Amino acid sequence: MIDSRLFDLRERTAIVTGGSGVLGRAMAKGLVNAGAQVCLIGRDQNKAEQVARELASDGAPVLAFSADVTQRAALERAAEQILAQWKRIDILVNAAGGNRPEATVSTHQTFFDLPREALDASLDSNLLGTILPCQVFGKALADVRAGSIINISSMAASRPLTRVVAYAAAKAAVENFTRWLAVYMAREFSPQIRVNAIAPGFFLGEQNRAMLVDATTAELTPRGRTIIEHTPAGRFGEPADLVGTLLWLASPASAFVTGIVVPVDGGFSAYSGV
Repeated sequence: MIDSRLFDLRERTAIVTGGSGVLGRAMAKGLVNAGAQVCLIGRDQNKAEQVARELASDGAPVLAFSADVTQRAALERAAEQILAQWKRIDILVNAAGGNRPEATVSTHQTFFDLPREALDASLDSNLLGTILPCQVFGKALADVRAGSIINISSMAASRPLTRVVAYAAAKAAVENFTRWLAVYMAREFSPQIRVNAIAPGFFLGEQNRAMLVDATTAELTPRGRTIIEHTPAGRFGEPADLVGTLLWLASPASAFVTGIVVPVDGGFSAYSGV
């Protein structure tokens, strides 16, 4: 019989950056259902508060704060308020980020045309937007010498996609940073602080839907068909598909796991195409 306490997150405080996004919201809901009290961090205060109200509909404690993950001062203000109200931070999920069309190669824009501003924005939101929350909220884990940090990477980090430039480079750096921070936190503070990452495969979201599904016919685009053909599971991921892995990494069930990147990709990374 499995000990249910392994996955019990009651009396734990979790922070989810990008918590009002499609994937962040699903992961926040999973943490709430596992018993954690959750704080959503998002750039749009109204949207974050709306999601918080939905998640708290069953009486679960959920907070929402507006903060840009690339702005340390805003994150520090949120941390102060969270600690004042809930006294502790146990889990950090870095789900903020995403690809930017203007930093992506297309039929209208070659690699040589990609604007510096778009490259900077993508690198900042994905890489710096992971590092800064780890500095600010991770300090609370270091203070109590326990906790779990889960960064969100992407299949694009290990399997470079033909059009995705800055996003893929940033996520590859996130994976390197995850391994570095896992060693640093364990050696310098406590082995009970664990740092891991999840690398989602192809999930339909606001940023990529137009590239994968025809808005008029609802049929897969040529790129969408290619992805499905190379995904043994035969479908795109659903946000809920991330929750099981998230809860494993956030809970005592993975007490001896740190410094890894877990693909949740329907087998995409295992398939060679032949």
